[in-house]
Amino acid sequence: MAHDWLLLFPEKVRALLRGLPVLLLDKVEEIRVREGRPLEVNYSGKYHFLCSDGSMTQSPGEAYKPNREDTHRLLDLISNHSLYTMEEELRKGFITIPGGHRIGLSGRTVLSGGGVEHLRDITGFNVRIAREMPGLADSILPYLVDRSKQRIMHTLILSPPQHGKTTLLRDLARQISSGSRSGRDGSRPGLKVGIVDERSEIAGSRRGIPAFDVGPRTDILDGCPKAEGMMMMIRSLSPDVLIADEIGRPEDAAAVTEALHAGITVVASAHGKEVAELARRPGLGGLMEHRMFERYVILHRAETGLSFRILDGQKRGMLQMVPEDQAGSDRHA
Repeated sequence: MAHDWLLLFPEKVRALLRGLPVLLLDKVEEIRVREGRPLEVNYSGKYHFLCSDGSMTQSPGEAYKPNREDTHRLLDLISNHSLYTMEEELRKGFITIPGGHRIGLSGRTVLSGGGVEHLRDITGFNVRIAREMPGLADSILPYLVDRSKQRIMHTLILSPPQHGKTTLLRDLARQISSGSRSGRDGSRPGLKVGIVDERSEIAGSRRGIPAFDVGPRTDILDGCPKAEGMMMMIRSLSPDVLIADEIGRPEDAAAVTEALHAGITVVASAHGKEVAELARRPGLGGLMEHRMFERYVILHRAETGLSFRILDGQKRGMLQMVPEDQAGSDRHA
């Protein structure tokens, strides 16, 4: 089923979503369900409210407002009728379900020892739809390859939330693992790839089997904290390339440093708009200071598609590309 994520939703909400045009369903990125408040659908960086007749509006007063039965049913469906088995997810504030779809939760926090123990009275849900985009990395990967040594360079991908970091990592994993007999980056052997998939979003694994194509020579540690997972990979799975999403804590930086010293390439992502922001962060500042990364890929969303810049390890521009119908072609920075 092309839109199997629709089965996550209670019957009334599902029926409204099914009424949307197929081409729009293919673009949906987020669906926000808030009890007693307008049902929201986001796609291509835009938001709309969904009405009871299936039409979309910018007026919140005209929108369908999910009731308590809707939110209780949604929580039941996403927890597979066993909410008590998801205590760790409730403590973190999100649930990742098969297919890599991630559901952020809001409600009342229960504290213990000064920290969040779990959530209760959950009435808000942000369902983020995960998708494959084969070929997304085509224009980027050639700039990450050291042709003289037939290796991938240490790379950090940077963007605000929902600008395509995870989707790009997924396609990079596939292409690096598969190798290439021809193409813009020339002939390139497939490499052993290790994915530390803390939130189960990159590979979308279910019972250890990835839902997405992440390549034939790829091993995945699903649901594993990034720092610990990277060390486990280094010790036991001997990857050529380590891939991790949303690094930033000091322990993440320590694991990245250990991997680099072990001769393993790291391709990771982090939240941010510009490279300069990273230097002020405790976890990433040291990596920047010691020039651990050889490439920076900065993603930006444009109405007409993905826009990106590539910088070298000294933060000098190498390439800037914007969608063709916005600028006509790529240009060098």
